[in-house]
Amino acid sequence: MKKFFHLFSRFASSWTGTIIIVLFLIFFVAQSFVIPSGSMKRTQLIGDFLFAKKFSYGIPIPHMPWIEVPLLPDFNNNGHLIEGSRPQREDIVIFRYPKNHKIHYVKRCVAVGGDELIYANKKLLIHFHEGDEYIKKTYTKEKIHSFRGKLWVENPYMSKYPGIQYEPEGIDIFEALLRYYSYNKEIDMTPIMVEGLNTPAYELGAGKIINALYTKVDKDNFYMMGDNRDNSNDSRFWGSVPYKLIVGKPWLIYMSLEHRSYDKVFRGDINGGGRDHAGLRRVCGTISIDSKECKELWKNQQYTVRWGRVGRRIDAIQLEQPIQ
Repeated sequence: MKKFFHLFSRFASSWTGTIIIVLFLIFFVAQSFVIPSGSMKRTQLIGDFLFAKKFSYGIPIPHMPWIEVPLLPDFNNNGHLIEGSRPQREDIVIFRYPKNHKIHYVKRCVAVGGDELIYANKKLLIHFHEGDEYIKKTYTKEKIHSFRGKLWVENPYMSKYPGIQYEPEGIDIFEALLRYYSYNKEIDMTPIMVEGLNTPAYELGAGKIINALYTKVDKDNFYMMGDNRDNSNDSRFWGSVPYKLIVGKPWLIYMSLEHRSYDKVFRGDINGGGRDHAGLRRVCGTISIDSKECKELWKNQQYTVRWGRVGRRIDAIQLEQPIQ
């Protein structure tokens, strides 16, 4: 055994050994990711650098870092060398974007195969596939509603995870979904009218009045939504995520850096996405956020480290009031 450790130490100290060990860790144990957008804002912030556990849901097919080319064939036709457990409802999951497998997304799994969802303005209602009795045993009466002959739970995770919010920063996302549907009908949800649902109604064209969107999750698929629900490109637009695209689970924030410019947080992108007036008000206090004074205050704190987030586990931080 002593001889083995000696040989391993020599191997690990060589350039070849170091590279092999690092790649092994990236492929099978943990990988570094950075949060690039505000879709999970408050739970996870733009500029959070985190490690993800690659073995949480089995061992995914290894890909060469940066160029994201698979190094092995998909022998099992499920994207994993070793099949593992599936994401559970409420899990924050890292996965490959269904429309471009070279891009990684981070969202919360809100529903699994067999679950049905109704999404309306500021409301997410889920009928869990376990049925009405499971819903009555698991959730309080205040959260349960009866529509379309079955029970639905309204915003089932908001009371548990303080980071989940409905705070529009740009265009109204429900109206954006309807426009997207009107143009190409490629969204994953079907417009419906739900009687008794206390939400605004919209005319979709040809006299059709709707107030919600509906979908059912396919088997071995997972419905992913950002905690920042009014500002998230997620399964509502492009559908549920199959198991073969699941990569891992966020584990630990090892660095958190506020790097956004004033213009980015004040104006956002072309559609207003990424705008963060709440962040500006937090920094500028009573000073008007569109003033030169506020701009200077923001510039002075740009590139600061959010020390309160460094070294924190995602499983713990998501249960607390968000640390900005």
